[in-house]
Amino acid sequence: MAKKKSARLAILAAASVLAAGCSAMNSGDGGGTVTLSFANSYTTEHPHTRCGIQAVADKVNGQDLGVKIETFPNSQLGNDATRFTSVKSGDLDMDVQGSSALAGSHAPIGVLDMAYAFDGPDHLFSFFDGERGERLKNEFAEATGTRVLDVWFFGMRHFSANSPIRRPEDFKGLRMRFPDSKIYLENAKAIGAKPTAVAFEELYLSLQRKIIDGQENPIPTIAEKSLDEVQTHVSLTGHQTGSQLIVINEDSWKKLSSEQQEALQKAVSETRAANRTCIEEDEKKILAEWRSKGEPTVVEDVDRTAFVEKASKYFTENLEGEQAELYKAIRASAP
Repeated sequence: MAKKKSARLAILAAASVLAAGCSAMNSGDGGGTVTLSFANSYTTEHPHTRCGIQAVADKVNGQDLGVKIETFPNSQLGNDATRFTSVKSGDLDMDVQGSSALAGSHAPIGVLDMAYAFDGPDHLFSFFDGERGERLKNEFAEATGTRVLDVWFFGMRHFSANSPIRRPEDFKGLRMRFPDSKIYLENAKAIGAKPTAVAFEELYLSLQRKIIDGQENPIPTIAEKSLDEVQTHVSLTGHQTGSQLIVINEDSWKKLSSEQQEALQKAVSETRAANRTCIEEDEKKILAEWRSKGEPTVVEDVDRTAFVEKASKYFTENLEGEQAELYKAIRASAP
């Protein structure tokens, strides 16, 4: 039976969400059903919600397994940092998190988010499914008390600004927003950008008010947050193979029977391919619309080699210990 969680979740959720969420996250419905809370940062229209957490919930809830998944998108249960703290404590069962956010609990996993570490989603998935990826998951579980069920593709990350960014030199004079995490701030240094940390929820206003000059995100996220309204150029740097890890509290996992565990794992893993397709289809549609309108300007003649070489040199010279070993393993596994 799932334990009571409402007390600490009250700190994270708005009152209206909490009223709906308390019953969902309590011990059950009286008939032995285990209820799992599953959260993320994105709106209901984002691929990671409609083709991600909601797809997993529909697959599991559609079976007579004695498990019910309740979804909480749009940072309803807190931002990235607070949600993973809740997963570790058991107040939240499942979450979708970028590896850089998880690196605060286990530093090596942040390497997955380093600039140009992966050559694309195929490389990401093949590494994660291999022996070194399995070892990383086990090490993460030991360090955090949470289990990584799988990795989803978040999209290739690109830069937007009010001027084109074709080479590292084009960052000169620009205040570029990066997430406030050590990995992302290191990425900025690696490719020659001047980082300014701004919360994801404050990104639009910060660009509109010109507190910052640009930012970086996958195309669907740029569109979903309407950042194209306050930026004139999107430069296709593809500087990061965005990934999101699906994590579950280990105690929550152990409350499930072997049949329930198998069904949940299958639902998450099967969703990976469909989620990627959803992300890539959205990207193609959005880019086609932007090109058709002529705004924002889509900058395609980016000198990716210049960015790749700069990032590789930086990480090779500055990473140490487990992070250096993992970075080398990822680059050695490139097709």
